[in-house]
Amino acid sequence: MSKGIMENSTSSSGSTTATATVTNSTSPSLQKIDAKQTSQTLTAALAPSEGHGEDLYTMCTRLSQKVHRFLEADFSSELLKGVQRQTGISLGVIEEALRRYKLENVSISFNGGKDCLVLLILFLASLPPYLPSPTSGGGEEGKINSVYVTTTHPFPQVDAFVQTCITTYHLSLTRYSQPMKSSFARYLQENPNVQAIFVGTRRTDPHGEFLSHFDVTDHGWPTFMRVHPVVDWGYKEVWGFLRELQVPYCALYDMGYTSLGGTKDTHPNPALLEDGMEVQEGEGGERKPKFRPAYELVEDGQERLGRDR
Repeated sequence: MSKGIMENSTSSSGSTTATATVTNSTSPSLQKIDAKQTSQTLTAALAPSEGHGEDLYTMCTRLSQKVHRFLEADFSSELLKGVQRQTGISLGVIEEALRRYKLENVSISFNGGKDCLVLLILFLASLPPYLPSPTSGGGEEGKINSVYVTTTHPFPQVDAFVQTCITTYHLSLTRYSQPMKSSFARYLQENPNVQAIFVGTRRTDPHGEFLSHFDVTDHGWPTFMRVHPVVDWGYKEVWGFLRELQVPYCALYDMGYTSLGGTKDTHPNPALLEDGMEVQEGEGGERKPKFRPAYELVEDGQERLGRDR
């Protein structure tokens, strides 16, 4: 698939305690909930005061309202102004894709990472005009087509977060552990209705340099349209969006991980190391170096310093 499908189509995240984190860029404190790797507790952590038990239409409508309030806000921060611009562009790309393809003919590649999480929220926020409302007699059992290509050694925290998102965001998610090309070939064979797949690749990702918003696969990849709504987002803009809109994300990001792969090739980013600081893992556990959270990284070019490949 020349022009690459992205780091984000593989898997993401991990450490020893599954935690869902809700952050707010307007508040200096972080709310952390020890979820002990249970789907039920993680679901509660995702939306402590809203969203629990919502049908697809209601959830998407709430997200749409939240995103549009963000777009209408008058920020003094140049970062958030930039996030507003990128959000508007991305929504336009998603709306164009939904004009080209019926909802049943599209899918979204989701692995629990930060970039595809931004994509997922924007995609869901775009859906209300295309969904039947519960009052019209439909929509209560709706699911979003999605595909998850795992890494060889996935982090348990990533899988736990993805499982939570399946419930919270009404994803009909198919998992594959094969290489990416064969995984997508199998997915399309099993889901012949899918013609376009939304992916969260950004231009700074490997093979992302020459991507556009719409790219048909080539070079032996199974044929489908790749839609890249967040391709021009910067690292700081991704975190500006997630924190300002208080979108829960995988706990590994609060442990210094900035780009997520598998347990064998992903480590906390050395640029976020707290010199001389240590944390203890569990009661009587070993002490390890302390890392600042991913959203404190400043340079886009340092995002993959914690990856071996």
